[in-house]
This record gives sequence, structure tokens and C-alpha cells, in this order.
Amino acid sequence: MDNLPKREMFFKPVLKSIHDLGGSGSNDEINNKVIELLAIPPELLELTHSETQSKFQYEMAWVRTMLKNQGLIENSSRGVWALKADQPLNFNFNITSKQSKRISEEIEESKSWKDELIGTITEELSPNAFERLVKRLLRETGFIQVEVTGRSGDGGIDGRGIAKINGILSFHIIFQCKRYKGKVSSNEIRDFRGAMVGRTDKGLFITTGQFTRDAMIEASRDGAPAIDLMDGEKLAEKLKELGLGVEIKIKEEVLVNREWFKNFEND
Repeated sequence: MDNLPKREMFFKPVLKSIHDLGGSGSNDEINNKVIELLAIPPELLELTHSETQSKFQYEMAWVRTMLKNQGLIENSSRGVWALKADQPLNFNFNITSKQSKRISEEIEESKSWKDELIGTITEELSPNAFERLVKRLLRETGFIQVEVTGRSGDGGIDGRGIAKINGILSFHIIFQCKRYKGKVSSNEIRDFRGAMVGRTDKGLFITTGQFTRDAMIEASRDGAPAIDLMDGEKLAEKLKELGLGVEIKIKEEVLVNREWFKNFEND
């Protein structure tokens, strides 16, 4: 495979991926399943579309949105996509150029604010300010005893905290923050894991950039302490969800009720 498949070639693999995942799945789960089904080589997955997205991620976002508009899948506020009931996997797609343009505009609009947000963080915040932002982010998501260390020679560990689950269960995590434009490699994931040994069983790696495919695989490698990854796109989405540095303005829609005015015709 020398190039990414055309968009229309992704429709059925996405539907099959969601089906194989039990009828629902997150963006990452669906993407990984499609990569497996189509055997997409790593070099194509590294093609960049923007600061926060690879070309593959952009195309997958486009396809999911189109499938949603076609009434084949739905998504929750938590970013989980699910098949609509009784929808066949061999659905024949009939997509107009108007629909295609509208979807592209919708995806580009979403990408625009994310790029602006990540650009603000990478270009206007100092490394220390970024660490404090991450500290605030973790606290807002329920972490307690969040501490930013950032000591040199500490193996890339920038801080630690305790994640609470439903207010009952808790586990210690160590996190690393990397504020830059670019991609985090598998070597950096391995180095971070090495720094975790003997300190915690769970790690969190946050970057304003992206992770290479090899880095994603390394983070979830069998037999090794798991490392959760948050790239620039996920960071932007989480800041939006929490209302941190992001304001959502609802456009006012004014409708004229013609029937209401007819009431004045009665004597």
C-alpha cells in the first residue's frame, strides 16, 4: 500500500470495526481496528495533516461524521461511537458533493479551534506554565495530591498524583508533560517507563504534539506497566470539556411564528 485508501474505502471497514468491537468503540479502538483490517503500514500512519492530527486521524474523523449523518452510527458525549440498530454492514453509500463539502467544513472548523488552542499553549506558555496547566487539568478530572516535580535528572518525570475512581478506588500515577510540536517516539515512552520502575504501576504521558504508531504500541505493550497517552487533540478536547481556557458560544437562532400573528385576524 503506497497511499492511504480513498475515503469511500474506509466506510465499510469502520462499520465492521465497530461491529467487531461489540457494537461500540472509542476513536482509538476503531482506528486501531481499521489499521489491522486494512494492514495500513506505519509510514502512512505518520503522514501529518495538522499539528494535532495525522492524515489518517483526519480521514477517520471525516468518515465517522459522514456515517453519523447517514444514520448508520451515533456517538455519545463521551466520544463513544455505536452502530444504529438493524443497520446492515453492506450498506450502499450515496454521498453527494454537497454532503462531502459540508462534512469537510465541519471537520475543518473543529480542527481550527484545536490548532489555535494547541498553538497558544506551545507558543505562549513557558514549560513551567504548561506543567501548572496540566496540574489544574488533572485536579479538574478528579486527581488528588497532584504534585509537579520537574526536577532535572528525574528520568523525565514531571509530577505525580492519585487518581480517584468513583470516589472509592484510587491508584498512584506518574506523569510526564512534553510541550512541543512534533511526535513522541517509542524510545521516549521506554525511557519514561524506565523512570517509573519501583515508583508506580501506572503512567500518563501528555504532549501537545502527537505519538508515533510505534509509541502507541509501546505504551500498551503486553507484560510492561501500562502508560496512558494524551496527545494534542485529546488535550484540546479535555480542556473544552472542562471549560478551561475555552468558551463555547451558542449561536442565537430567531424563528418567526407566522401562526401567532394570525390570531390578530380574529375579531
